Amino acid sequence: MNKKTSSRPVFPFTSIVGQEEMKLSLILNVIDPKIGGVMIMGDRGTGKSTIVRALVDLLPPIEVVENDPYNSDPYDPEQMSYEVLEKIKNNEKLSIVEIQTPMVDLPLGATEDRVCGTINIEKAISEGLKAFEPGLLAQANRGILYVDEVNLLDDHLVDVLLDSAASGWNTVEREGISICHPAKFILIGSGNPEEGELRPQLLDRFGMHAQIKTVKEPNLRVKIVQQRELFERNPIEFKNKYKDEQEKLTDRILTARKKLKEVNISYELLEKISQICSELNVDGLRGDLVTNRASKALVAFEGRNEVTPKDIFTVITLCLRHRLRKDPLESMDSGYKVQQVFKKVFEYE
Repeated sequence: MNKKTSSRPVFPFTSIVGQEEMKLSLILNVIDPKIGGVMIMGDRGTGKSTIVRALVDLLPPIEVVENDPYNSDPYDPEQMSYEVLEKIKNNEKLSIVEIQTPMVDLPLGATEDRVCGTINIEKAISEGLKAFEPGLLAQANRGILYVDEVNLLDDHLVDVLLDSAASGWNTVEREGISICHPAKFILIGSGNPEEGELRPQLLDRFGMHAQIKTVKEPNLRVKIVQQRELFERNPIEFKNKYKDEQEKLTDRILTARKKLKEVNISYELLEKISQICSELNVDGLRGDLVTNRASKALVAFEGRNEVTPKDIFTVITLCLRHRLRKDPLESMDSGYKVQQVFKKVFEYE
């Protein structure tokens, strides 16, 4: 089996100081991608892009069908392109390679054709072929799609990304020709609230919402600057220093993925989650579902089997704060509101 790897050094995830809320949201989504992605809102220069790239470096390589533009899974028909399914039908032998978990950065000026892919109509008509040129969604299949400044992206494009992330498929239709391919990825968006919020109906489609703020403590700021300087001076040496911690975290994530099926949440706790969502006037059931999934992923990550109220308290703000209706006269952080209602429902101190 061949193996492709990228040699560019990436800042180690375990060396990142602070930003616990963001790190936890990303890890839980990697354990259970059905949580539905993360929206990271924070000031400029708080290391949003650095942390996302560091996350990808943690993930184990994946096996794909060689030369397949969609990173098709050689063992799961649900995650195969039609071309690969055809090969299997014709009993052709698949060549399998290992690649790094893909991470695609969506450029701000990207067009819909660049994102979804294009159909070459002339070729399709003249040669009778479905001449499809895959886009960024194809590259991101089975990996992570990162959109920086997502609040500056055209709403229509954000909609397309969210639809693909939720369904796991991308469909392109042009002049009566339709192409469908797997596009299962974790969507991570980041933005600066000063540049405008996402529309509420788009924001609600992100599973979790992490807020990151500029670190205020001088000693922590110094530590962050020093870490960065050490990394830039000698990336290889810096990475080696965190090698054991990185491997331990990767193992924990892989173990948690397997353990997820064994995690239980009692009916009583599910009812209380729904009561909180109801009292907060959260529209739809997405908040209930995401809080349930995120609690279970946290329990699996900690190597336990049963969800407790404390687990729910840890994740519920991240799952609900962006789903609350905003009162224009209210400046209170919505996280505080979620916690107050949680404490009331759970009689929790």
